[in-house]
Amino acid sequence: MSLHIYDTSARAIREFVPVEAGRASIYLCGATVQAPPHVGHIRSGVNFDVLRRWLLRSGYDVTFCRNVTDIDDKIIRVAAEESVPWFTVAERNQRAFTWAYDTLGCLPPTVEPRATGHVPEMIVLMQRLIDRGHAYASGGDVYFDVVSYEDRYGTLSNQKLANMRAAADTDDESCKRDPRDFALWKGAKPGEPTWPTPWGLGRPGWHLECSAMATKYLGPTFDIHGGGLDLIFPHHENELAQSQAAGDGFSRYWMHNGLVKIGAEKMSKSLGNSLLIPEMVQKVRPVELRYYLAAPHYRSSIDYSEEALREAAAAYQRIEGFVTRAAEVIHDVDADAPLPQAFSDALDDDLGTPQALAVVHEVVREGNVALARGDKEAVARLLAETQNMLDVLGLDPRSAQWRSAKSDLKPVVDALVAVALEQRKAARARRDYEAADAIRDQLTAAGITVEDTPHGARWELSH
Repeated sequence: MSLHIYDTSARAIREFVPVEAGRASIYLCGATVQAPPHVGHIRSGVNFDVLRRWLLRSGYDVTFCRNVTDIDDKIIRVAAEESVPWFTVAERNQRAFTWAYDTLGCLPPTVEPRATGHVPEMIVLMQRLIDRGHAYASGGDVYFDVVSYEDRYGTLSNQKLANMRAAADTDDESCKRDPRDFALWKGAKPGEPTWPTPWGLGRPGWHLECSAMATKYLGPTFDIHGGGLDLIFPHHENELAQSQAAGDGFSRYWMHNGLVKIGAEKMSKSLGNSLLIPEMVQKVRPVELRYYLAAPHYRSSIDYSEEALREAAAAYQRIEGFVTRAAEVIHDVDADAPLPQAFSDALDDDLGTPQALAVVHEVVREGNVALARGDKEAVARLLAETQNMLDVLGLDPRSAQWRSAKSDLKPVVDALVAVALEQRKAARARRDYEAADAIRDQLTAAGITVEDTPHGARWELSH
């Protein structure tokens, strides 16, 4: 089976056939950096990181472009409220997003362009649209003429132009030929940053930025455009319209991840229900938060709750426990071991992570049975399968990403704990179980969990 993905534009699952054999190009709408990231933002990063990892594992050479919108109405508004330059807000929050992506184990993008660095490309795109009769300059602004593209505008979001509301993206709608026309370029306003263009000073519109950056780095036609479900309209609809109206093929597949909600409401800064990443990784470890975000199907919504987060952490710990115990018996893992077919089939079927993780848990159960009966050959095979599956999902506890202070401290703590374990062993040998239990309790109080196994006592730092 080859990879099949749900294409929003086709409203159907389609076989993935790249523009160029053996290569895959992905554009992910990244952050608009007016505020630090919450889990709703970072879910998109995790979901498309899994897609990227699966494409890499499937043999593709992947170019992954994730943009940064570093100039926007909201950024300007926040800067004014704080009495700081707009770029201070953008830089601060971009760093917060980068930290969050890194903390949750997302591979760095191949390229991460900023909107403000691509004004020349935007000017060229606007001129192409004007020359083709799909855009016009008015009062220092430049607008996309939706009526000129009426037969195709709305195809991504499955809407008719007649049913659409005004774009409402400018203060003065009188400059527009039609209220539904959207701004490609916004003329200069006092106190706002500006860049020179043939139509006067101003700054770019949100939609124009992404079209210019996507085609610069991925070419006029590329494979996959991704982002949150809330971006389908107007952002992605407008990207598609202006790009194809200019003569580019643009994206062949559109993938949209579901939203994170609290109750019935989308998580957002404006609602005051944001769960920021630094706060979240105090509740659970980063790898457990990644598991929580990756476990549901990417197109489904997540209704956030503390209980669900704890359940996800516990589920990951069961996997981690097997990997840790098995690695003490098997020191060399076959990184080239084949993946279970059911796991591959699950990810090839529109990135089915729930089914893929079900396979992981089944292999872990088999692995625990093999450990209990001392079958080292079976343990070696099942550990290799487990780690290789987890690597695809970015969840391998033995990867460099997830080595915690526990592993860094292990050589030091080993020496200290060894004495206590020897004392406990001697107490058990002389049947002084009260003394043995007391030693174990002291270790537990110090944050060290002791487990008796057929191979002797083993320890680990408590989560």
